[in-house]
Parts: sequence; structure tokens; C-alpha cells
Amino acid sequence: MAMGKIERLGLGFAGLSGAVAVTLGAWAAHGLDAAIGAAGAELVRTGVSYQLWHALALVLAATMAGRAETPRIHFAMTSAAMGFALGQILFCGALYGLAFGLPRFLGAVAPLGGLSFILGWLCLLFAAIAGNSRRR
Repeated sequence: MAMGKIERLGLGFAGLSGAVAVTLGAWAAHGLDAAIGAAGAELVRTGVSYQLWHALALVLAATMAGRAETPRIHFAMTSAAMGFALGQILFCGALYGLAFGLPRFLGAVAPLGGLSFILGWLCLLFAAIAGNSRRR
């Protein structure tokens, strides 16, 4: 079965995101404290953790969007994938920016990323409910 556009985009972004997270995580484990300080390194570690988990969630959502049985489920899974991707950009990106000394106003962006993550998870819930209601 050929991959659809959302699957290709989602899996591509998840692959890139996972590679970035692992790279930053390795750096954080091997000397990042000395380069940017303990507080900055902790921000990177937090960002890496969220980024890796949500890269995996993005793989799931993108794959399920491509295999959705109804338009509602496809919409919910596509929305979940977009929430996970946007959350990684906003939340993790803000943490990384703060860790590496970018302006403090980036701290105000992180909650928007967190909200994107939450909305992504709620879209998964909606997909489960929509899928269940179809079988009744």
C-alpha cells in the first residue's frame, strides 16, 4: 500500500525530529553542562524527552491517519499529528532557545507548544470515540 501525503510528511518530520532529539540528548549527556550550564542543560534534557515521546506519537498518528476508516477518524488523526508536530516546534524549540541564550520572551511560547501536545492527545481520544461509535 502506498503512503499518503500525511503519512509521508508525518513520518518524515518524526524522523527528523527523532534525529535532532537523539543528537541533542547525546550532547546533553556528554558535556553540555560545561557549555551552557546546568540549568540550560536541564532545559535541553526536558525538551529532548518531550520531543522523543511526541516523535513516536507522531509516527502513530500519521500512520493511523493513512489507514483511517472514516473521514472523521482521518481528520482526528491528522489533527493529532499536526498537534504533535507543532508542539515539538513550539515547546521543545522554546526550551532549546532558552537553553542556548535566545531572548527570554521565548518562555511565553512554550505553553502554546504544551497546548498543542494536549490537543494532539485529545484528538487521539476523539478518534477512539469516533471509531467506537461507528461500530454500534
